[in-house]
Amino acid sequence: MKSGKMTIFVSALEPSSNLHLKNLIAKLPQYCEIIGVCDRDVGRPLFLPSQFSIMGFTDVLQRISFLRYALKTLSFEASVCDQVLLMDSSSFNIRLAKLIRKQNPRVTIMYYILPQVWAWKAWRAKEIEELCDKLACIWPFELQYYTSKAKYVGHPLLDIYTQEYIYQNDNLDSKVFVFMPGSRKSEIKKLMKEYIVLAKMIKKKYDHTTLRLIIPLRFKDTAMMNVYGDLTEFELYYDTQEGLKNASFAFVCAGTATLEASLMQIPFVLVYKAKWIDYIIAKMFVQLNFVGLANIIYQAMQLENGKEMKKAGLGLDYLHEELLQRDCKASKMLQAYENFDYQRYFEGVSKLRSYLKHGSAKRVAKWILSKKNSNIAISNL
Repeated sequence: MKSGKMTIFVSALEPSSNLHLKNLIAKLPQYCEIIGVCDRDVGRPLFLPSQFSIMGFTDVLQRISFLRYALKTLSFEASVCDQVLLMDSSSFNIRLAKLIRKQNPRVTIMYYILPQVWAWKAWRAKEIEELCDKLACIWPFELQYYTSKAKYVGHPLLDIYTQEYIYQNDNLDSKVFVFMPGSRKSEIKKLMKEYIVLAKMIKKKYDHTTLRLIIPLRFKDTAMMNVYGDLTEFELYYDTQEGLKNASFAFVCAGTATLEASLMQIPFVLVYKAKWIDYIIAKMFVQLNFVGLANIIYQAMQLENGKEMKKAGLGLDYLHEELLQRDCKASKMLQAYENFDYQRYFEGVSKLRSYLKHGSAKRVAKWILSKKNSNIAISNL
């Protein structure tokens, strides 16, 4: 540390990572200085997360020169910091970790929100463990892929979605429908076309309905609002918690939002439509029957209780339906709502919250401040 400060380099490319980073920083002492890829209200950004808003394999090809420049710049800056914190975004952050290691083999690297080796490329776990000093797992079932450096720290969403945000059985008759089209331009464009059709179908079929559309706050009053199209059917919300509050049902784009809805115990169906080339490539490498986090965690719980399956994500049981690609149609979304199995869902999500146990911000903060080779018992923090 220099001048009584600890400089922590952070690579947080995703909006969700920056949300969790804010909660983490709140647990760190004031002498910790954050720099790297982060939002301006989190630390001192060398690059903004919005500069890395890339969706799918084809987008990556178009941005190669920028990504190479960013890796070179960030690896140099990280190598002179006291600690390095990588969050999510494995395709970028693993490459960054390799470059940092070459420039400064002694700097401590923590990976928080680890690459999903349980979904594909399980062999990467060995590489990640060689590159990093501390592996902060947010899923209990991740631990089996690592040998000595991994600890389960809790799940960051439980720092946000506490018990007060559970709405089980309270609002099934509220007729409040929530639409979540994601946070990337390509996702929004594909889903909004069907959401608008679905909104009109719901209005026509059911009386006294409320239709909410959740939009990332950073898009408010920007040109991105034009991507959504006709919004006359919707009440606009810029906060996920508020948007989901008291909802009777939600239509959710794949990603972290599916787990957010699950933790609030809001019934929902996952809907997602990718570019066909990206979908085909993903199917070649990611061998899973389900893509929703809640479904995968649900299967991990069953696997630990003796259910026979190769791994979480390859089972047949699920909490909620998933409508992908050609099935991502307004008519099928409405059908999924009308045929929803509420009893199975509520029983499952209640167990899911217990399985994840607690939030992670406090435990990660203490582990960052501990010595590099400390065997500190994170569960006792």
